[in-house]
Amino acid sequence: MQNNGPGKNRLLVTGTAGFIGFHLVRSLFGSNYEIVGLDNINDYYDVDLKYSRLAETGITREKITYNKLISSTVSEQYKFIRLNLEDKDNLVKLFSELKFDRVVNLAAQAGVRYSFTNPDAYIGSNVTGFLNILEACRHHPVEHLVFASSSSVYGLNKEMPFSVHSPADHPVSLYAASKKSNELMAHSYSHLFGIPASGLRFFTVYGPWGRPDMSLFIFVKAILEGKPINVHNEGRMERDFTYVTDIVKGVEKVLESPAGKTDSIEVEMDPAISSAPYRLYNIGNSKPVKLMDFISAIEEFLGKKAEMNMIPIQPGEVVKTWADVSDLENQFNYAPDTHIREGVRQFIEWYRSYFNI
Repeated sequence: MQNNGPGKNRLLVTGTAGFIGFHLVRSLFGSNYEIVGLDNINDYYDVDLKYSRLAETGITREKITYNKLISSTVSEQYKFIRLNLEDKDNLVKLFSELKFDRVVNLAAQAGVRYSFTNPDAYIGSNVTGFLNILEACRHHPVEHLVFASSSSVYGLNKEMPFSVHSPADHPVSLYAASKKSNELMAHSYSHLFGIPASGLRFFTVYGPWGRPDMSLFIFVKAILEGKPINVHNEGRMERDFTYVTDIVKGVEKVLESPAGKTDSIEVEMDPAISSAPYRLYNIGNSKPVKLMDFISAIEEFLGKKAEMNMIPIQPGEVVKTWADVSDLENQFNYAPDTHIREGVRQFIEWYRSYFNI
């Protein structure tokens, strides 16, 4: 794999044992990319689920060795390497040897509450690790860097829907602050070194193969086991739940259109655009769902009522998220179309199959 195939672009996707990265890689099978997946397979949540995702993409658990590139058994265009983003020397070596055309950075330490007790993990992966990605892109130039941010950066913002053109300077968790730092770091590298960079603020992604620390997974598991669920803010919460395939469609559209420079001086007052080749986008469903309606859909497709513990809002949480996705709609014809009931049904179908329930 020293030379790209005829007409092929080489793409690095980090976080491919994770939820979104896994779905993105599968969606790109058959595309015009030679894909390299990267993940450190940490134990933040069940590693068996991560290895199962990898197996679905043809990466066999027994063959995985740190810093060794292995080939997929289901797609000739896919290879995988287990590597920490904090491992700068080996990351830069990977860029040097494979000469990536484009990069999608989805690898990160996820979770809001985990950041209260394990802050170092967020600085290591989300800040130092992302800096290493930027340095690798600087010294081994790429056509486009797409990186994951989060709706959590909006923090204490009150104006709805959340717009990338409004300031987002009051995060309420270290996780959110680390994602905001990614946006600022990427802009500085874009400005200084001309790296085309696009940041994507994801809104509450859900669907099959989802994360066990997310509400849908937690609720389904507890209800099936006859255990109570904790309903935060006494149920007065709303989330812009976005089905994972809608997220992936948005990522793919942005990936194909590298950010360009803008000459207008007015852009320097706009957080989402810049005179540098840098852009920010929300990726969401733009249809907030009430938490109690979300739970009702779960109950319907499980055929079982939930026992609920109504508890106060927790530190680091916001009452409502709502994505303004007009930039994606106008520039890329982005149109998320998965209704929450269909998305919940698909998840429960996968959950029952995966756990043989």
